[in-house]
Amino acid sequence: MSKHCIIPVILLLLTAGLGGCKKTPQTADALQAAPFSGDSAYRYIAEQVAFGPRVPGTTAHYECARYLRGQLERFGATVETQQGQMPDYRGEMQPVVNLIARFDGNRPGILLCAHWDSRPWADQEEEYADRMRPVTGANDGASGTGVLLEIARQLGMREKTGPAVDIVLFDCEDMGTPDFYTGRQREDTWCLGSQLWAKSVRDSKQYRYGILLDMVGSPEAVFPKEYHSMEFAAQYTERVWRTARRLGYSTLFRDEVCYPITDDHYYINTLAGIPCIDIIHYDPHSSTGFGHYWHTLHDDMSAVSPATPEAVGKVVLTTILN
Repeated sequence: MSKHCIIPVILLLLTAGLGGCKKTPQTADALQAAPFSGDSAYRYIAEQVAFGPRVPGTTAHYECARYLRGQLERFGATVETQQGQMPDYRGEMQPVVNLIARFDGNRPGILLCAHWDSRPWADQEEEYADRMRPVTGANDGASGTGVLLEIARQLGMREKTGPAVDIVLFDCEDMGTPDFYTGRQREDTWCLGSQLWAKSVRDSKQYRYGILLDMVGSPEAVFPKEYHSMEFAAQYTERVWRTARRLGYSTLFRDEVCYPITDDHYYINTLAGIPCIDIIHYDPHSSTGFGHYWHTLHDDMSAVSPATPEAVGKVVLTTILN
C-alpha cells in the first residue's frame, strides 16, 4: 500500500521491546526561524481541494495542474512539465504529469518534493461501495504541495544568494494497488511519478540532498525519522531534526526511528542516487500507522490545521537556508 511499512524480520528483532522505535541523541539551542506563513500554506491546500479529487485523467486533475504551474511561475520559478506514462497495478499505462520548478542560487542545489495527485479509491472505508469513490486528499497530497507552494513564495522574495532549489511535484504517487484488488500483484505500483522522474535524472550531483513532504497537515501529526531516510541520508535527516529541535518542535519531530515506508523518496534514493529524506506522519499506535482518515472519504480539510504545515515549512526552509 502507499506509504506501506515494510517490516523485515531483522528490523523487528532489532526494534523488539522498543515499540518499533530507536532513540537517538538530542541537542537543544535556539535558532531563528525562516519566514513562513501557515495560513498561506493552509490556503494553498484548500485551493487544491476545491478542484475536487485530483485523480489522474480527470478534469480536476488537469485544472489543478494548471493552477499549480501558474502559482509557481507567479512566484518567479522557471517551470517545466514532465509528461510520460507508467504501468499501473494492472499493467495498463497511466499518464503522468510532474511539475518541476527551479529557483536559481549561488550554491549547490537542494531538491524539495511532494505528490499532488489524490487516491482514486477510498479503499480503507468500511463500506465496500464507498471504497470505489475517490479520496479528496487534503492531507495525503495537498498538504505537502501546499507547504511547498508557500516555500516557493518565500524563495521568490529572496536574493539569489542561497542554494539553488528545485521543487518537484510528483503525479501518480497514490495509484498503487487497491486493497480490494484480487488479481496478480505487480511490483512498484506506487510512486509512479517519482519513478519516472528519477529515471530521467542525468546528473544526480546537481543536488546535495532532497526532502520529501507527505501528509504534513494533520493537527495529530508526529514525524519520526523514517528508516529509509536514515539508511540513505542519515546526515541530512539528523540536520532537519536538529533544526526542528532548535526551533522548539521536538514534540512534533520525534527523536525516534520508525519502520521503512515506501514513498517517493525511496525511488529518488535508489533510482536517481540522490540522498533524500521523508518527512511523513507516522504513528505506530494507530491501526494503519497513519491518520484515521487515511485513504478514506474523511481526508478533507477537517484533517488539516494551519499549525502543522507552518511548523514543517519553518523547519524545512530554515534548514535549507542555513
